[in-house]
Order: sequence, then C-alpha cells, then structure tokens
Amino acid sequence: MGDPALDRIASALERMSPAPMPVPDFSVADAFVWHVSPDHLQPVENVSRVDLSLLVGVNRSRDTLYENTLQFAKGFAANNALLWGARGMGKSSLVKAIHGDLVGKGHPLKIVELQREDLPTVSRLLNILRRAPYRFVLFCDDLSFSHDDQHYKSLKAILDGGIEGRPQNVLLYATSNRRHLMPRDMIENERSSAINPSEAVEEKVSLSDRFGLWLGFHPCSQDEYLEMIYGYCDAYGINTDHDTIRAEAIEWTATRGSRSGRVAWQYFMDLAGRNGISV
Repeated sequence: MGDPALDRIASALERMSPAPMPVPDFSVADAFVWHVSPDHLQPVENVSRVDLSLLVGVNRSRDTLYENTLQFAKGFAANNALLWGARGMGKSSLVKAIHGDLVGKGHPLKIVELQREDLPTVSRLLNILRRAPYRFVLFCDDLSFSHDDQHYKSLKAILDGGIEGRPQNVLLYATSNRRHLMPRDMIENERSSAINPSEAVEEKVSLSDRFGLWLGFHPCSQDEYLEMIYGYCDAYGINTDHDTIRAEAIEWTATRGSRSGRVAWQYFMDLAGRNGISV
C-alpha cells in the first residue's frame, strides 16, 4: 500500500507538469490560433483576408515573400521573414493573402497565429507542430519589444531552435513597425548607460538579423493609394466614375491625416456601404 503523502505529492506534480498535448487534427482547417491556459490550437474556418491581387504598391515584397513561401510549401528550404515598416501598408494582409492563394492552388500549407504575449510558450507549440505531417507558417503580428521585455528570448527558440533546432516544417513570419523590433530611444538609452555600450543592446538588436528576409513597407504615393481603391471598386462591381472617387478619396485622407492601404480600405468600405454593397 502506497504512502498517502507521496501519492498527494505525485498528483500535485502531475497537475504542475501535465502530459504533452496530443497532436490535434490539422485536417479540419488551414488556419489556427494558439491559446494557452490550457494549451490548445483553435481552428479558424474563415480567415479575414483580401485577395492577393488587390494588394497594390508592395509588388517587390509580395513577389519575394510569395516565392519564399512557395519554396517552403513544396518542401524546400526557405527563410524566416520580418515584414517591417509603415502602419497600414498591408504587412499582415500580405502574409494571409499569400497563404490563402497557395492553399487555393492545392498546397497543404497551414498558418498558426501566435500572440506576442504567448511567446514564452512557443517551445510547447513547436513540439506539437514538429510531430504533425504538415508544413506551418507561424505568424506573429505586430511584434516589438521594450527595453525590459524578456519575451525576445523566447523568439530565439523559433529563429535558432536551441539544441533541437527549429522544426523543418515550421517557418516564422513576423510583422513589426520597427526594423530592429525595439524603439530607437530604448536602444540609445541602453547604449548611454551601459558599461560596454556595444554589447548592451547587441543581443536585442541582432534579433532582426536572425530573419533571413527583411521586407520593408513604406508609405504609399497618392497614385498608389488611388490605384488600391480603383482595384477594390473593380473587384466588387462599384461603377462610380473615377473623378468622383478621386475627389472623395483625397478628401478622406485629409480628414484622417494619413495615406495608406488601410485608409484606402476604410474609404472603400464607406463607398461600398453607400452603394448598398456588402463586403
């Protein structure tokens, strides 16, 4: 007969270190969101995305990321990618659009969204994905770190993989408004106060160097902004003349104080609503 005290200790340890999560049925969807407490992958039946053909003004980044993703989907070598730059210029939209296009062409590629605050759990997620017979794009949107943020250490588990190495069936795509993933003033503050300034921020700044692809997104011109809107109108069958759209769209940017792909979409949503079209 066992010792009751030992039995209670064993039960407590099992609760603290639960058995590994079984590999989920990835055939039920092409997209998933990682959640913790408890760990699980939630299938996403309808991904919020636009058609790849509607993304205007990012042709070079689009073509580079598409080829990289296609290589990976085919089972070949590919690079982790950091999409950085201006807000609202389609960084996250491009990742989702490329995934949707490749899935539509018959490539069995999955996408898993990982929230920045859940980065410390990424090793558990990678162990699950490693055992699955699919290829995964691990997508972390709006990624950035402050000077005292330790989550960046967890990011290295994805980029470098530790002793096991990054699973060959997993690729990381991250978006950020910052090229080096942390604010410039934080970098300068640490340089000015450190005993060895060059080493003080090297570990954090070098995070972006661990991405094989850096794709920059810059503010769009007025012509590109209007081209986006005209493309949306053609795709959804809105026949308002271009002169009217041009005048309204330019006024819309003036009221918003900015011009981007997001602002173009917001104007189009207003235009579609006025024309009785559901998007």
